Amino acid sequence: MSGFPQPSAANEAAFERAIDAIAANTRVLMEELVTAAPKRDREVETAKAKAKAALRYAKR
Repeated sequence: MSGFPQPSAANEAAFERAIDAIAANTRVLMEELVTAAPKRDREVETAKAKAKAALRYAKR
């Protein structure tokens, strides 16, 4: 949880339960998200980024 790097000893159990609940809810969210976009190929995306950078930083 942002802003709470380490709970006090009195709040440690509640803190750990909250972290577990956040992690579980995040897993559920990520599993249920849908997209119509095709999966990306990392190598193809890297090549496109390099080509774009080459154009951007080419000597004029």
